[in-house]
Amino acid sequence: MKVVFDHLTKIFPNRTKGKEDVIAVNDFCFEIPDGKLIGLLGPSGCGKSTALNLICGLEEATRGKIYFGDEDVTNLPPENRGVGMVFQNYALYPHLTVKQNIMFPLENLKGEEKMSREAMEAKALEAAKLVQIEDYMERKPSQLSGGQQQRVAIARALVKIPKVLLLDEPLSNLDARLRLQTREEIRRIQKETKITTVFVTHDQEEAMSISDIIVLMKLGVVQQIGKPQEVYDDPINLFVAKFLGTPAINVFNGRIEKHKVYIGADCIGDSKLSDREVYIGIRPEGMVVDKKGVLTCKFDRREVMGRDHSVVCHNKECISDIDIRAIIPSDTEVDANAKTITFSLKPMKVYLFDKESEERLR
Repeated sequence: MKVVFDHLTKIFPNRTKGKEDVIAVNDFCFEIPDGKLIGLLGPSGCGKSTALNLICGLEEATRGKIYFGDEDVTNLPPENRGVGMVFQNYALYPHLTVKQNIMFPLENLKGEEKMSREAMEAKALEAAKLVQIEDYMERKPSQLSGGQQQRVAIARALVKIPKVLLLDEPLSNLDARLRLQTREEIRRIQKETKITTVFVTHDQEEAMSISDIIVLMKLGVVQQIGKPQEVYDDPINLFVAKFLGTPAINVFNGRIEKHKVYIGADCIGDSKLSDREVYIGIRPEGMVVDKKGVLTCKFDRREVMGRDHSVVCHNKECISDIDIRAIIPSDTEVDANAKTITFSLKPMKVYLFDKESEERLR
């Protein structure tokens, strides 16, 4: 089932006198292809959860339309939209067993859709097997781990075979290892069922690892849409470049003079652009330790990360909130007693941004 947003806008009235209304989602236009997993990504307050609530009908759109296929569902009640919702806090009924929790949506079916007890139990078992919790059907939620509870919530959302599956930060309450395991399960389930899925998260690593397409938002406005790797490699503005990537991109004050690009006194390359002040973003993996390199920084320390190592250093032109970090192979030699360190740069990992608009300069 494809989902189409046609100039979708949601405005919340500001209850503080004299303050402007809050535009949570601003003129959102996008088509989610049938059977794809979309990562709706952005910092807190960007409008991603509001967009999810608009899809399922928990919020009414101020302007614009929502289509499921060719059907306009903008004013359709939530119970008639055929969506499955998985919340951040699981939202399981503590007094019911796993089987009863999964069966609950089926018990509310009426008319021609009403099912027999045997049919409901068979459907519940089928959904439980899909998320691999069929051995826990008689347990209560309190007897399950966080990851198992989240699987119950996913099974409950899937049992009615929804047109669209909505996941609102479903992994944020899990520890790191369990989060990794559960997101892999979500991807497996989505591929098996081929249900169009919207996955809301503020964690860019989660979104990039399992999404077919990511939609990056800021203050209710869509910043960039594309395949995760393409957006990472080709950010449209400084916000996108800074939001995606772990460790974060290193950002410097820079300038272009006579078709040369400078960070402080260091000339790091050529440019066809006219003379101007710019921001220069350099991905950590784009910095290569090289005694004959073009960028010199004050050396601080080397951090062991397993397969790769991280070089931490400083440069007075860097405006990043954290130290400069360069990701280097573990076998790269670095003098631990050196006061400075020099890097050559991979051109495809260096980006220029306008100082005023913060838009990408090509």
